Amino acid sequence: MTEADKPHWSSRVSSRALLVAVCVALVAAVMGIVRPWDTNGPGNPLAGRSLYVQPVSPAASLAAQLVAQGRTADARAMARLADQQVGFWLTDQSGADLVAARNLVRAAAVRRQLPLLVIYDIPDRNCGPYVPNMASADHSYVSWVDQVAAAIGNEPAIVVVEPDAAAQAASGCLPATLIPGRERDLGAAVRALRRDPQAVVYLDAGNSGWVTDTNRLAPVLRASGVMAANGFSLNVASFETVSSSVAYGDRLSAALGGRHFVIDTGRDGRGPYQADAAAQPWCNPPGRTLGTSPTTATGQRRVDAFLWVKPPGESDGTCRGGPPAGVWWPAYALGLAGAGPN
Repeated sequence: MTEADKPHWSSRVSSRALLVAVCVALVAAVMGIVRPWDTNGPGNPLAGRSLYVQPVSPAASLAAQLVAQGRTADARAMARLADQQVGFWLTDQSGADLVAARNLVRAAAVRRQLPLLVIYDIPDRNCGPYVPNMASADHSYVSWVDQVAAAIGNEPAIVVVEPDAAAQAASGCLPATLIPGRERDLGAAVRALRRDPQAVVYLDAGNSGWVTDTNRLAPVLRASGVMAANGFSLNVASFETVSSSVAYGDRLSAALGGRHFVIDTGRDGRGPYQADAAAQPWCNPPGRTLGTSPTTATGQRRVDAFLWVKPPGESDGTCRGGPPAGVWWPAYALGLAGAGPN
């Protein structure tokens, strides 16, 4: 081979490589093969991804009942709730939760969409009076999170880790003797879930109206594994406005090396309840509405998604006439959707 031949040979190889790449891409498109996407890059790992909506839900059932009753306007209002993704909460160590989580992620994977799961069983998880403290011991908790991670497998998923847990440690609500164990448990949960290269994991950081000093919260989040997560979540089951959450999240992100975050916008349409601040403004407050619909197109550089982490319509606890925490409350759901008083 002469020197004159080499450019022609190199060009021919490049052309063949390009042809092979195009053929592979076409075959993948025809056969439905989807390559894992990068969940560790500097940008939004959720960008361009579609969120999975469970086809069967209490909201969908209520909308159907309203149609049957001839309440078409109320049914349309409830349909807005039924048509959105909401979080699936794993709240105890029952095998049923694990089976349901596995089925959820598989159903979402078939549709090439992202399910939303919430891990919520940290030991000593409750500082308030309305939610029973059913969580397990530390060793059992870590074993359970390993099982959750195994149930998710290598499928794509968004996972929010332990709403309120880190903020409790930073706020003084959790006794100081329990803080090291809390941080170890959270760190173990993040590490277990991140073994799935397609899981996008957010460690919860409370809300903008709680631990307002981000310099108090950031060290707890660091000790709890936030730097191994994709970022943190804000406003889960809370009512702070988007603008307040974004401003707070940006300050907290700056203290955490620029970590991204997601915001629960499910019930923040009118912001926090101010009329009777001394009477549990976080617990089934009246007059609230649905907020911004779930989306990964937030228009904010560090906000990966607006999500409905807590399903709107589920009770916050046995306050203001509500059922136990986590139980579907049709009257409240109707109020949130603008279909009746709440």
